[in-house]
Amino acid sequence: QVQLVESGGGLVQAGGSLRLSCAASGRTTSNRFVGWFRQAPGKGREFVATITWSGSTTYYADSVKGRFTTSTDNTQNTVYLQMNSLKPEDTGVYYCNTAILMGGGWSAMGSWGQGTQVTVSS
Repeated sequence: QVQLVESGGGLVQAGGSLRLSCAASGRTTSNRFVGWFRQAPGKGREFVATITWSGSTTYYADSVKGRFTTSTDNTQNTVYLQMNSLKPEDTGVYYCNTAILMGGGWSAMGSWGQGTQVTVSS
């Protein structure tokens, strides 16, 4: 089973950028999805973006389309989330996890890691 570790969070002003990383250990499968999820203070966890390990297919939540881009580096077994034009409402803990499309929405399949905190100040 692949294990995933997030990093790259921090404090940034509104309009700024951050790049998150999700490093995988273990075997990955090219046509399987890895997803980004986030949890804002006092709210439930929500889907942000997902990509196949091959990098060929991506999906984004409407709230981040045009601002966030997810990509893969297969040589490093790492997935990235480039976040531009950040807004205060993007604040939260960001997690990566294996993902699957179920019931019209993206769900996480594995156990949750520590996540990485992203704070966007206004």
